[in-house]
Amino acid sequence: MRRHPMVHDAVLAATVLAACLVAVGSHPSPVWWATVAAGLAAVTVRRRWPLPALVLAVTAAGVRLATVAPVSLVDVTVLICVYTVAARYDRGRSLAALAVLLLALGGWTAFHSAYGRPVPGIPRLAFHVIERGDAGPGDQRRDAARTVRGKPPAPADVPWAGLFVVGSALVVAWAFGSTARGRREHLAHLRERAEHLERDRDQRAALAVAAERGRISREMHDVVAHGLAMIVIQAQGGAASLDAEPAQTRAALDAIVSVGRAALADMRLVVDALGGDGGEPVGGWRPPPGLAQLPALIDSVERAGTPVRLRIDGTPAPLPSAVDLSAYRVVQEALTNTMKHAGRGARAEVVLTYRPDTLLLEVSDDGTACTDTPGGNGLRGMRERVRLLGGRASTGRAPTGGFQVRAVLPTGGCS
Repeated sequence: MRRHPMVHDAVLAATVLAACLVAVGSHPSPVWWATVAAGLAAVTVRRRWPLPALVLAVTAAGVRLATVAPVSLVDVTVLICVYTVAARYDRGRSLAALAVLLLALGGWTAFHSAYGRPVPGIPRLAFHVIERGDAGPGDQRRDAARTVRGKPPAPADVPWAGLFVVGSALVVAWAFGSTARGRREHLAHLRERAEHLERDRDQRAALAVAAERGRISREMHDVVAHGLAMIVIQAQGGAASLDAEPAQTRAALDAIVSVGRAALADMRLVVDALGGDGGEPVGGWRPPPGLAQLPALIDSVERAGTPVRLRIDGTPAPLPSAVDLSAYRVVQEALTNTMKHAGRGARAEVVLTYRPDTLLLEVSDDGTACTDTPGGNGLRGMRERVRLLGGRASTGRAPTGGFQVRAVLPTGGCS
């Protein structure tokens, strides 16, 4: 019935009608039937047109009370409509409607009371006055009814008491409706907040996925670019010495196999880090590369024909894993660019400087690169990697010629 509220209200109106038919004592008049039908129609359409339904119910009740009978069970339709107005409209409008009803009820009562007539339809409250007097000797008291000419006293009429009863019923109905509206608004606010948090969670997840894709893209680029550069250089050297120096050709081929296997292993490590099925990575677990593998990297570059000098200043200290991996990738990308762009006979130098809160990386060569930004995407990815860690990276011509990559990575005081 939540999808069809009018059906629910029609059932409620039928229930009220059945209760009225049971409670009615005599054969109802046509006016009674007409006003009851109007009140039940107001209950049926109360959710679609709350204020018109309230006006219809009040009008029907007023006609019935003024011409037929006092307040009865059928007048609950007015309370239902008052509840609906309070539940559907803001507090100001519903209070205004309630005030109009109370003022109309008060005016109706005042008009008839001014002429000493009973108020039609409004219940009357009366009481007998009882006096307590002395009952005789011994200072004992007894209750005695005041009599006039041997008859009991007439009841004292309170014309405004009925107004208080009916008005209280209207106020209670409004209070219930206003409470229902407040609860509905609170639930709506909670649903809206939950939807906002869900959207925020989805956006954060999407940003995390994008960041992870960027990280994986940089890792794949570093692995593939370095491995392919080594393979191309070794293949070129092997082809040049194939006839004159077969031994060097064999060494070049062995280096190609070694570099290819290492690149495939690194690629498998990156793919396994995606999460897969959560099982053991293919080929066994391997730690991500770091500066501990720097001598092996330099050895592979030297076997490819580019001499590299490594210098370490300061006291080496354990680094955070992210910093360790990024430092290795920066050196790897810089040496890869040296092999690709510095030209034949170029030499490279790698300087690691350990400071209390930072690690300074400097990779330079004495080659003949004619551009300040060799490597393209590789250097851009390197700068992004350093920036994400809160560091700084710069590339350009070295003061002594050649090309230089310089990066400063925060270490968090690990030294």
